[in-house]
Amino acid sequence: MTPLRTRVEAEYEQIERVLEAFPQDQAYAGLSALELAGLSTLLHNFYNGIENVLKQVVQDRGLGMPDGPSWHRDLANLAVSNDLISASTSDALRPYLAFRHFFLHAYAVDLEADRLAPLGKNVEDVFASFRRDIEKAL
Repeated sequence: MTPLRTRVEAEYEQIERVLEAFPQDQAYAGLSALELAGLSTLLHNFYNGIENVLKQVVQDRGLGMPDGPSWHRDLANLAVSNDLISASTSDALRPYLAFRHFFLHAYAVDLEADRLAPLGKNVEDVFASFRRDIEKAL
């Protein structure tokens, strides 16, 4: 089996590729519906990458993956309670988790630039905080 560090680094690389695809000027107000859908996909990919890292670490530590309808939220809580990430990092990730749920259940034409802008603006800082926490945990 591939070592945990290698698997986590592979996820980091994918997340970094996602972050590189974000609009550099972060001027979301003028984006078309198609561009907002693309940005939403990137935000969804970002959070999936975060969860992939958490799942790898949780499984490696034998903590048991949560299941059921709230497993995404439960995974974040499990990560905090086992000192994988800080409560402040979990709080910073919460809007991305909420957006993930919205993205999966909404229509692309319902996306609004003003609701996506804060997520896009903060995504690099949130990732940096998450990565620092995971590196401490490893």
